[in-house]
Amino acid sequence: MRPLDPRLLGRSRAARGFMAAGGALALLQAGATVAFAWALSTLVVGLIEGGLPGDASTIALVLLVAASVRALSGWLWEWLGSAGAMRVKAELRDALLTRLEDRTGRRGVTTARAATLLGPGLDALDEYFGRYLPQLVLTAIATPVLVVAVWTADWVSGLILVIVLPLIPVFMALIGMATEVVQRRQWDRLQALSRGFLEVLGGLSTLMVFGRAERQARRIRAVTDEYRSSTMKVLRVTFLSGFTLELAGSLSVALVAVSIGLRLVAGDMAFAPGLFALILAPDVFLPVRNVGAAFHSATAGLEASRDALDLLDDAPAGAAASASGRRADAAASVDADRSAADAGQGLRVRDLVVLRDGAPVCAPLALDAARGELVALTGASGSGKSSVLAAMLGFADRTGELALDGVALGAGTRRLVAWAGQSPQLVEGTVAENIRLGSENADPDLLVRALDAGGVDVHASMRLGPSGAGLSGGQAQRVAVARAVHRALATDAPLILLDEPTSALDPERERAMAVALRSLARSGRIVLVTTHRGGLGDAADRVVRLREVVRA
Repeated sequence: MRPLDPRLLGRSRAARGFMAAGGALALLQAGATVAFAWALSTLVVGLIEGGLPGDASTIALVLLVAASVRALSGWLWEWLGSAGAMRVKAELRDALLTRLEDRTGRRGVTTARAATLLGPGLDALDEYFGRYLPQLVLTAIATPVLVVAVWTADWVSGLILVIVLPLIPVFMALIGMATEVVQRRQWDRLQALSRGFLEVLGGLSTLMVFGRAERQARRIRAVTDEYRSSTMKVLRVTFLSGFTLELAGSLSVALVAVSIGLRLVAGDMAFAPGLFALILAPDVFLPVRNVGAAFHSATAGLEASRDALDLLDDAPAGAAASASGRRADAAASVDADRSAADAGQGLRVRDLVVLRDGAPVCAPLALDAARGELVALTGASGSGKSSVLAAMLGFADRTGELALDGVALGAGTRRLVAWAGQSPQLVEGTVAENIRLGSENADPDLLVRALDAGGVDVHASMRLGPSGAGLSGGQAQRVAVARAVHRALATDAPLILLDEPTSALDPERERAMAVALRSLARSGRIVLVTTHRGGLGDAADRVVRLREVVRA
């Protein structure tokens, strides 16, 4: 049995709210349970000992209200657990995505680990907040209240509860340690399965060319078998521990019942307090037993939340702050950034070196570009042209100065940049939907201007398949450029980055696109393109050649 990770309380406002609301709800439920037991025992004793008391209607009303409050509290626990899980998952995902946005924050984090954690890992928190934590809060708050109520009515029964009650948490702790080991193995197996699947999926075409696909299928099958085996071990521990806890709880209630029965027969106690204590005894053990039963279904969420918190705690000192802080700062600085952009200071690059795993991938770059300029960045293949654009977008580690209109460029300033990558990333839908992606509510006239600027020669209503199926390479490239142009027009982005926008175009279409990009730059923007072709370079206002890094 493990309580809520204190790191989660520190990072999640929703988790703190859940615990506060849960404490109040636990007290309400405990009070309703005591009132229900008192009213029921009073009515039963009255019937047995010669008739209903004079205030029977009032006692019956208390019984009805207490039963209703108990039922309502059960529903509120369901709602609170579901709402709390959704909000905590949203906060953790937000923080993790922001953490992973920083190149310095992604070191050692594989795609499979991130996908598993952000997907099924955090989804497992539903069971954690929906079942485990409510019972844990009830155990911590309601159980002591019920024990005090039993002790007040019958100190012998209360003493028995005080003696036997701690034995169940001891069993739970031992079972929890065993469960943690097997659950951790299952979590590792799930990550290995995700990693293997993603690796095979990413290299499937290459594997098929070399006839190695079947071997990888066997590998996936073996990892799947390991995951299935670890899952069965978790289930075995779950069933055995559930049986142990149920047996311990039943025997504990039986001790109280036998003690009360013997003393009633001997005439050593009155019937009313004995019945009251007997009614409350199962409720004393119920939250503890439910904690043990819910613990196993919540262990996946426990492991995922621990992995997420470990990842967030490992953030380097130079990485950005938490998600909420960063987004608040970004929202507060929009007006300031836009004012700086209107000042016309342009793009300033000084001693820019892009790093990959700490090693430079390009020679130091110095560049100045003013609004209205079309600048071509050229260089041999592998000289780092695409890496420079990635650094401007905050996708790559780098050193040196990199600023746009006096604002440092990085992950938090992507709203000031429109870009198109070297490989068009299109989605299933119409051409218009692909171009308007992210700016669906923009002026419809901007779509026409973007189509013209990109030289798109297909109808905007043409429907594409997955990954843009239905277009040639050159057409897909022009649609991607049109999307970048549309974003720049819709958001008034001062900087446009295009990575090899004409690599799949013929010379005539390349010249047409060069004219369109020059016109776009003249509208008051900086257009920076990478290219290895002379046509686009000849049309640029300036050509900056990127030197290859000198390796030892």
